[in-house]
Amino acid sequence: MSRLPVLVVLCTLAATAWAQNPAPSPGPVIDTELAARMFRRGNVYSNLERYEEAIEEYRKAIAADPNFLDAIRNLANVYYFLERNDEARPLLARYVELQIEVTAGLIAAVSTLGELERSAGDFEAALPYDLRAIELDPGNDSQVHVMANAYNNAGDADRAIEVYRAAILAMPENAFFDRSLGRILEQEDRLGEALAAYESAVAKDPDSEFYAGLVEATRRRLDR
Repeated sequence: MSRLPVLVVLCTLAATAWAQNPAPSPGPVIDTELAARMFRRGNVYSNLERYEEAIEEYRKAIAADPNFLDAIRNLANVYYFLERNDEARPLLARYVELQIEVTAGLIAAVSTLGELERSAGDFEAALPYDLRAIELDPGNDSQVHVMANAYNNAGDADRAIEVYRAAILAMPENAFFDRSLGRILEQEDRLGEALAAYESAVAKDPDSEFYAGLVEATRRRLDR
């Protein structure tokens, strides 16, 4: 049997397979050296407060290396400083997605994203960032009250409650979080849960007459 027809058949099959499953197109060409040079120029312009030129250089750096974290973060920071929040938000989200190490930059980006989404009224998008910010920076109790008050003042008590519960898990020794949680639960007429929160505050700070008074007052309301 001649081997030529077999070769013809094999070549035909290979061509058909290639047509059905073409080779993947190459990804973007990354030029880290060019990206670093543009990044440094962006920093120079930013330090000189020539922000539009800094933006242009950071954008060039990201074009040369789409995963250049420092350039993404700095460009987002410039937009945030200029209050161009619609441009800052997607860059911050990209930075948070790519940054796998817990750094000061990541903590700031997550916290800022939550703030921006809350300011834009997108509480559904904001809450996951807020909860993660609490997890990443458990010692920052002031941010917890800012988050919870923003939700509660906008009429979203459920999200405010989620924030305080996350904070209690992150900082279990903080009795004031239990008190703050109890206040919102009491506001929502969830008195049994409010009493449990106040009792938790007393357990953490037994010398506080204020917390003890909240427990007694809530018990009287429940007994009516």
